[in-house]
Amino acid sequence: MKPLRTERLILRNWQESDRDLFHRINSDDRVMEFFPFRRDRTQADAVMDEMRDAIARDGYGWTAAEIAETGQCIGFIGLNAPEIAPIAPEGTLEIGWRLAPEFWGKGYATEGARALLDHAFGPLGQPEVISFAVTGNRRSTAVVERLGMHRDADTFQHPEVPDTHPHLQRFVLYRMSREQWLRSH
Repeated sequence: MKPLRTERLILRNWQESDRDLFHRINSDDRVMEFFPFRRDRTQADAVMDEMRDAIARDGYGWTAAEIAETGQCIGFIGLNAPEIAPIAPEGTLEIGWRLAPEFWGKGYATEGARALLDHAFGPLGQPEVISFAVTGNRRSTAVVERLGMHRDADTFQHPEVPDTHPHLQRFVLYRMSREQWLRSH
């Protein structure tokens, strides 16, 4: 994937210099509040390597988000092919983000996600993009709603969240079709 540029961000593949930030966001209790796990440095490094390889292979993925003016990596915003059938049939892409807390509330997630929706519906030719979050994750659902995605009527239980975390099992699902995206442009 060629880096995508927005007004303030560059969405690009991962670099070695991003490892400290990647570990920090994956082990920070505030960032990971709605996830049933935290990653140690070895786990974070392995996941970052997987993400980097997926982007190189597929042309999309969980891309590093960098402030264009400073070159500072702030987290990730990306597209992913989730494996949660039948909620997301094969070929469906989800959009999501994870930023370091000092970059919350500045519009970066919305700005980067808009560029990725344009990429998904334009060059990638996706018929639909979804997003989902734990029902209580108001910060993420607010971003999804700012993007113009539409909430499904039902919630779903995420199959990968263990029974040890029942408060993290119910998710809300949002969708945007290519036709909806075209009407918004």
